Amino acid sequence: MDNRLSFSDIEKQQAAALKAQLKEILGDTFTEDDVALVNSYWQKAETEGAIVRDVFGLNPMLCALQTAVLAAEETGLRRDGIMAILLYAVEASPEDKGIEPIAPILRGLNRIQELYKKNPVIESENFRNLILSFAEDMRVILIMIADRVNLMRQIRDTDKVEARHNVSLEANYLYAPLAHKLGLYKLKSELEDLSLKYLEHDAYYMIKDKLNATKKSRDAYIERFIGPIEQRLKEAGLNFHMKGRTKSIHSIWQKMKKQKCGFEGIYDLFAIRIIIDSPDTKRDHALCWQAYSIVTDMYQPNPKRLRDWLSVPKSNGYESLHITVLGPEQKWVEVQIRTERMDEIAERGLAAHWRYKGIRGSEGGLDEWLNNIRTALEAGDDMQVMDQFRMDLYEDEVYVFTPRGDLFKLRHGATVLDFAYNIHTNIGNHCVGARINGKIVSIREELHSGDQVEIITQANQRPKQDWLTIVKTGRAKSKVRLALKETQTSELQMAKEMLERRFKNKKVELDESSLFHLVKRLGFKEMSDFYRQVADGHLEPNGIIEQYIEQRDIDLRKNTPAPTQSAEAFSLDEANTQHPTSTTQDDVLVIDRNLKGLDYSLAQCCRPIYGDDIFGFVTISGGIKIHRANCPNAPELRRRFGYRIVKAQWSGKGSSQYSITLRVIGNDDIGIVNNITNIISKEEHLIMRSINIDSSDGLFRGTITVMLDDTSRLQSLLRKIATVRGVKSVERM
Repeated sequence: MDNRLSFSDIEKQQAAALKAQLKEILGDTFTEDDVALVNSYWQKAETEGAIVRDVFGLNPMLCALQTAVLAAEETGLRRDGIMAILLYAVEASPEDKGIEPIAPILRGLNRIQELYKKNPVIESENFRNLILSFAEDMRVILIMIADRVNLMRQIRDTDKVEARHNVSLEANYLYAPLAHKLGLYKLKSELEDLSLKYLEHDAYYMIKDKLNATKKSRDAYIERFIGPIEQRLKEAGLNFHMKGRTKSIHSIWQKMKKQKCGFEGIYDLFAIRIIIDSPDTKRDHALCWQAYSIVTDMYQPNPKRLRDWLSVPKSNGYESLHITVLGPEQKWVEVQIRTERMDEIAERGLAAHWRYKGIRGSEGGLDEWLNNIRTALEAGDDMQVMDQFRMDLYEDEVYVFTPRGDLFKLRHGATVLDFAYNIHTNIGNHCVGARINGKIVSIREELHSGDQVEIITQANQRPKQDWLTIVKTGRAKSKVRLALKETQTSELQMAKEMLERRFKNKKVELDESSLFHLVKRLGFKEMSDFYRQVADGHLEPNGIIEQYIEQRDIDLRKNTPAPTQSAEAFSLDEANTQHPTSTTQDDVLVIDRNLKGLDYSLAQCCRPIYGDDIFGFVTISGGIKIHRANCPNAPELRRRFGYRIVKAQWSGKGSSQYSITLRVIGNDDIGIVNNITNIISKEEHLIMRSINIDSSDGLFRGTITVMLDDTSRLQSLLRKIATVRGVKSVERM
């Protein structure tokens, strides 16, 4: 089918409207010469039929206009960035004359496109190159975020469900955290909400419907809350406006899962925002604190929930005061206080600065962050880097001082060892402790904002394996791994040389092939694992030499040619017996119900039982873990380690019983627990191992662990418990 691009009438109308909107946003910075240059590229591409619709059937040139408008409005991107978006859509080359200022952006975008042609799934190698491409010109990352937001908006009604699923996973896993780090909170929330909508449709619409149902009462409460505050702020002579902001659907869903409660159990569904008009930026902080004083005089504050990002702003420029106060009807309400300037930065992040200060104006903190990522990538940490990177994006910071008064910023939860590595790799490698505010502490001590820290080192100190559990930042972890890798490489080389000397002393010629066969026979997957055991003293060289000689003799016998057999002695039946015809077998791991094999075991994260849909996952140690198809870890395993997934199915009969934990929630009525345990005790071939009940606010939440045979018996038990009066929900954990 010819998929060459042609504009429909509706698309032509949309394109014209978007061009006019773009011209209005950019004003005089987008000149007639720029328009003519873009039009010439677009007309040539359309005439030659070189541009095709994407996998969703979308018009890439129309999508480019939509992305350009979005990027200009939400990220503050200007002429060069917008030109790059429009020319990239028609595959303009960075080497073309007349577009030199945008060449670095096009190169970054082209590099990313090459990655996606090879493999559209985010894997460790993709991730490494992706971040390095972003780092060449920071406008690339803004364009990619804007493009992903626009794509997520356009694919709502597509029938390409699998492609939409992959796009949504990427949006949630990579682009939303990037938007968060840059302070693009509006785009971050939209990416997360749309990802949830496409990945967990039922959860999204359940929360959306409940939000709509409670909107009237929520708006009425906001009016009651802000009315008195508005009056007092006006009396104080402040120019301001106030608004209520409902939490994003994704944020509510995450809270429900974290707290293991229903929608009704989430109380802080909204926050009140006071935005002050401050013509003089020097008075910004004073006006915010004045508003804070007025609010806390009226409503009782929770001092533990005060967040002061005025004195020490976040690394992405975010400034605001967050307080939680006890409002009418004894409800806790979050209040955010900021100025118009702070609000713009909060909505558009670092991009808000660029509008006035130029593209390089405020990248110091971000450059430092990207340098940390580069350091981790150079250590070759692969997926460990990606996990740590994702964690670092969402963490708040702590600020600590050296004895000389130098200020350092680290992520929340950082330890003394993190701080040592943040100063210098050599100091981290030899760190033995620190003095925090004059008190000597260990390398494990967690740092808090305002601490004065002096690192203590010793020349004989060396990094140890357990340091990886002490450090919390990606930068420190990568440096520890690098140091351990260098130490291990040196030790392995010494072990290899020592073993070769022993062979030479015994006058035994070392054959690499026979040694390799011996290593495999001993159960090692890699030669490095074998030499590590030698270095640690777990394998004795003389014993290795004896086993090697035995293996060498076996190899020699195998390689000795078999005696020639005459044609007269050859029997067709005998040949068929010795070389049976091979049969094709389906590549499926068959799991016996009794699980007597040694090569596989049941995963503890989801605890599959007979009858569950399952798959196998090949672990690093070589064994196979059996997971349920709907295991919480399944999407991550499939996306990151798809090559280690094997099909599996149950087979056979037996008397095995499996441990299953049920979560039960219900009204805290007299006798309800007794009724549940009576049902379990009456079931044949079912044993209750433990029960744990916790009750509060008229509800009980409990976990019950039972031993049973298969999924059919499990479903029967769930149905019976659900019928008990007062039980609100019962589910398998």
